[in-house]
Amino acid sequence: MALLSIRNLTTVFNCQEGMVKACNNVSLDINQGQTLGLIGETGCGKSVLGLSILKLLPVNAVSSGQIIYNNQDLLALSVKEMCQVRGSEIGFLPQSPATALNPVLRIGEQLTEGLQLHQGMVKEKARVIAMDMLKSLGLKDCDKRAADYPHQLSGGMKQRVVAAMSITGQPSLLIADEPTKGLDAVNRAQVIDLLRQLTIKTKASLLLITHDLKVAVALCDEIAVMYSGEIVEKGSADQVLNNPLHPYTQGLVASLPERGLFPIPGYSPSLLDDIPGCRFYSRCPIRNENCKHQPVINREVNGVHVRCLYVDQSGGTQQRIYGRGFQSEAV
Repeated sequence: MALLSIRNLTTVFNCQEGMVKACNNVSLDINQGQTLGLIGETGCGKSVLGLSILKLLPVNAVSSGQIIYNNQDLLALSVKEMCQVRGSEIGFLPQSPATALNPVLRIGEQLTEGLQLHQGMVKEKARVIAMDMLKSLGLKDCDKRAADYPHQLSGGMKQRVVAAMSITGQPSLLIADEPTKGLDAVNRAQVIDLLRQLTIKTKASLLLITHDLKVAVALCDEIAVMYSGEIVEKGSADQVLNNPLHPYTQGLVASLPERGLFPIPGYSPSLLDDIPGCRFYSRCPIRNENCKHQPVINREVNGVHVRCLYVDQSGGTQQRIYGRGFQSEAV
């Protein structure tokens, strides 16, 4: 049984220019102990999906559909009820550790706050647990660092502090939003190791939102590919990255430097546009008029769910247009 089931989730932002549909009829399942990677270009709706689960979107956003977690629909919960879920049941590792920490509170105070709130611990016990948590995540001189303010810590230290904060409530689901964005190879490897430690330590499921395919293949059991607000392909990490079916996924893999650096021509359509057919139509080299006008539904081909009219039952597009797959480097 799935720990988290997203059914027909649509998230719309009411803007001056019109209605921006950042997530369009998205359905996903995350099982207990599973790591699911959500990949795609910048602006495709990945982070909005994660924030929709947590109900942390601005007031001009409206989400519809269902997000079932532990047999309750998160979209139906009140603000107070949702506050009980965040942190204690669903942990969040934000994109920028520097901005996630309160600049005027010492690190120790920020760590113990979650333990006191979600676990009902007294301050002294919470501090002991917090220090043990930091040590287990590789932070040295924990007592000294607990007395520091965020600006006194390096980027890697802040990453570990925020990671510790994300698991203080012993959540069963972690959402990590672009945890390696802007990092060099050394720091990226450290974050990958940190995420491995978090999932082992907590036995939690992980929703990893990333555009870094090397990170995805190193950590994920399954991968869902998002394009222009829609899930266009979902399957095992090996299947999706080494034998991609959807033309967009093939292009995403082929655009990597180690795969030949063949960028996908054109641009993603505006999320303001109401497109009746395939949203990849304008960039797809095997398109025809059916793709432009005919609604495209997910089909299952060899265990992979793919949103394309021209994926045949043998497991591929009628014409292979991009690279042969993706082999990750050792990380």
